[in-house]
Amino acid sequence: MHKFPPRLASQPIFYPVANISYARQIAGDWNMADERSGFAGFVTSFDVEKSYLSKFEPHVVGSSEHLEYWIPAEDLGEFNAAIRGLIRLEEGFFGANFTGSIPDKSGLKGRDAMAQFVMLYETWDYSSFDVTCEVSVNRKSVFLNWLFWSQHDFSKFGIGQEQRGMMLGHLREVWAFSQIGVPLPETKH
Repeated sequence: MHKFPPRLASQPIFYPVANISYARQIAGDWNMADERSGFAGFVTSFDVEKSYLSKFEPHVVGSSEHLEYWIPAEDLGEFNAAIRGLIRLEEGFFGANFTGSIPDKSGLKGRDAMAQFVMLYETWDYSSFDVTCEVSVNRKSVFLNWLFWSQHDFSKFGIGQEQRGMMLGHLREVWAFSQIGVPLPETKH
């Protein structure tokens, strides 16, 4: 969460947007409906040096709300170097076909985001140690699926909102105990 990945060959520019409403529109209206995006859209925020960003002219690409910067793909390394602090995950939007980050290790191996949460929930009562190990080993999937878990209705698995909230609290404690170094996103559950 310190830098953005290189652009694909079909992406000649990186275009960070300048306001949250536009970011939400991209994440919620476009990305969560797109298979290539994994049926998920994420809103991130980050701080970048003004002196670096001032090299680029902001572009309005629709209404006045649609303000973005155009960073050539070959300049992304310099852009990343101008980021101060971590890139923060603020919000997530998930389509009906979202499966999430699927781990390739331990007990969560091969399970989609929904099955991961159910397994962690069912494991907690008899072995918080096993849950701690799963979180540590599969931290990437836990991080990437966190906002989905905080929004999804697990009642068909016998996990009500209160139980989901308690489990998220346990997972947050385990995350802190594991000293992973990147904070989990804040949730509204």
